[in-house]
Amino acid sequence: MENSLKTQLSGRKILFASVPVDGHFNPMTGLAKHLQALGCDVRWYMPDIYDEKIRNLNFSHYRYEKAVAVTLDNIETYGGRSEITDPLEKLNFDFIHMFAKRGPEYYEDILRINESFPFDILIADSFFSAIPFVKIKMNKPVVTIGVVPLVADSVDLAPFGMGLLPAKNDMERAEYATIRDQAVNVMFKQAVDTFDEILKSYDIHLERSMLPNLLCREATLCLQIGTPGFEFNRIDLRDNIRFIGALLPYLSENEDRKPWFDERIKRYKKIILVTQGTFEKDFTKLTEPTLQAFQDTDVLVIVATAGNGTKELREKYASENIIIENFIPFNDVMPFVHVFVTNGGYGGTLLSIYNQVPMVAAGVHEGKIEICSRIGYFNYGVNLGTETPDIEAIRNAVKEVLNNGLYKKNIARLNAEMAEYNAYELCTGYISELLGVQSTTSTVRSY
Repeated sequence: MENSLKTQLSGRKILFASVPVDGHFNPMTGLAKHLQALGCDVRWYMPDIYDEKIRNLNFSHYRYEKAVAVTLDNIETYGGRSEITDPLEKLNFDFIHMFAKRGPEYYEDILRINESFPFDILIADSFFSAIPFVKIKMNKPVVTIGVVPLVADSVDLAPFGMGLLPAKNDMERAEYATIRDQAVNVMFKQAVDTFDEILKSYDIHLERSMLPNLLCREATLCLQIGTPGFEFNRIDLRDNIRFIGALLPYLSENEDRKPWFDERIKRYKKIILVTQGTFEKDFTKLTEPTLQAFQDTDVLVIVATAGNGTKELREKYASENIIIENFIPFNDVMPFVHVFVTNGGYGGTLLSIYNQVPMVAAGVHEGKIEICSRIGYFNYGVNLGTETPDIEAIRNAVKEVLNNGLYKKNIARLNAEMAEYNAYELCTGYISELLGVQSTTSTVRSY
């Protein structure tokens, strides 16, 4: 069956693209390598900061020419973002400068790419703002990969980015309808108007909407990372949405490395792993309060810094029960971990689910409020509801997760649900259908 599919897919031209953020790029690499192994001609459109990564993955790629690479490393100094403290105002800023204004730039580059590489399909992360341009102006199918929790609007939910829980009754649904209207016409009006005006300048006329919702709505297919068990229920789930389970970054099977391990793991019965991801460099928000909460206790604290301030943290917290590393492969360490303390990155959350580790979550910005709200709502851990929890709140939350078997039970159930979804097979089946290939892969859509 696989040989037949490989024959049918051989030579099909697939262009991958994502905004220049690791959390958007990395999850797509495994799928890209899978399609390449099936014989597809897979190429990437990315800025030069990803040159090394793309080369190591053995893909041909096209660099940004018209597009400006607004990244998480430079956006803080972009137009005064660093001075914004309100999370909704900051999200509004991001929608405009990181996404909306980049759409036509991406499109102009992709038009140029198409001249020498007339691709059959575009596969992009769910925030790649050229989606409507490619689908409508170029008449090509666009598949999006949902790299954050599902962003689609619903009568049951408030707008994405507010972290509000599902409506429990008709009164709350009416309140959320008002909030959705305010989001489009008041709170995020500048971002909505910016993208709407850009689209109209290209003769693309769509219903005004929050940018993430619009991109999801306009994609030919939205392949959503995760499963229904980590998503708020929607009675009006769109027909173009498919859940695909855990789509994880590519890991070479031939990678010659020694698994990470520290002998201290054998000596502690309670182990917590702490991370603030690759972007957040202010360790006073979560990492340091966690270290202070458990320094010189019977709890082993393992910190992954992503290369930020490792030396300084080691000097400041030089205790026997503290391990601080630049980078730790999470699949190496999580089998030993009892609680994952996180600011709500989706990749880390998925790996926590994959390894059946309940969480303590503390994140707000960059959409993390939505991930943290789901962790708390479904009792996969404790949501602290802030980016800056105090020492006592972290200590109490970790103890709650350690002592209450509910969280472990719930996350084990979600792990079992995830195991029913073969992400590569599902994605290949859906993509094959769009390419007109008769796939033997069974596709699943459930909620």
